[in-house]
Amino acid sequence: MSRTGAPRRDLAGAPRRDLAGAPRRDGRFLNPGGEAAGQPLAAVWKLMRAGQGEAWPPRVVDPPQPPPEEPPPGHLAVTLIGHDTFLLRFHGGPTLLTDPIWSERCSPFSFAGPRRVRAPALAMAALPPIDAVLLSHNHYDHLDLPSLRALRAPRILTGLGVGAFLARQGIGGAEELDWWDEAALPNGAVATFLPARHFAARGVLDRCRTLWGGFAIRTGEGRSVLFAGDTAYGSHLAEIGRELGPFAVGLIPIGAYEPRWFMEVVHMNPEEAVRARADLRVDRAVAMHFGTFKLTQEAIDEPPRALTAAREAAGLPPEAFRVPGFGETLVLPLG
Repeated sequence: MSRTGAPRRDLAGAPRRDLAGAPRRDGRFLNPGGEAAGQPLAAVWKLMRAGQGEAWPPRVVDPPQPPPEEPPPGHLAVTLIGHDTFLLRFHGGPTLLTDPIWSERCSPFSFAGPRRVRAPALAMAALPPIDAVLLSHNHYDHLDLPSLRALRAPRILTGLGVGAFLARQGIGGAEELDWWDEAALPNGAVATFLPARHFAARGVLDRCRTLWGGFAIRTGEGRSVLFAGDTAYGSHLAEIGRELGPFAVGLIPIGAYEPRWFMEVVHMNPEEAVRARADLRVDRAVAMHFGTFKLTQEAIDEPPRALTAAREAAGLPPEAFRVPGFGETLVLPLG
């Protein structure tokens, strides 16, 4: 059933096999399967006392990359701008932007909180016209109010409750989706909001009042692409693969995973990311959520190194799960 209680239908009005929207308890969203999302505050205090882990360099300067261009027919151009911010260009459209953050910090404060070690690899002024922003959830490293205000995107697709929050901040018109809800995109494409095992919060009092998730994009030709958002490993990944896969291309997070006793309920490590690729039925995976903001204890270069080891242990070739350079545009086949 949909969030309105009516039978779920696709954009053409045809009935869909029942897929459960996000469960709730006492006004707060829960993870797939109905378990509470995130860690209790006592665990957060314990983590804060555990130290910062491996030091990161204060600044990393990457080599310049050619500007992104529209891909040829049958291909997707994927440009890593930083963290989970990607420019996705389909031939003939749509042109999409994921979790845009150009700010120096991912924090409620301009003077404190995680500071980026890499500048955005593409200036906002250099972006082509954007058809829609795909906004996975409300954490500061994903929902950046200054960037959204500056972008003036014609559309924002996001989870339940996030649109209302944005409207209170003067950013109107966001379209709210429950898990498995669809939204039409240009050139016959369709976006589907997907379950994720994570949580949402902008402060202490609003935990899980808004919904988190990822996105599937199905082109007018029937090819599928995945933006997984933030998620821990879980059985929801195989469900997504069964329902909407296979995916020609999948953006899968690999970073912010140590210490495991805390992070395992919100983020995957590289070994789990390789397993997730198989569960999701992704052909060519692209790594994200690494090397931009120091959010957890692992070293800055540990996620790509661990991903290479996990990929090789699984017997996969390099093109099966790539770590893009910052600013690099990967032109990947959708066939």
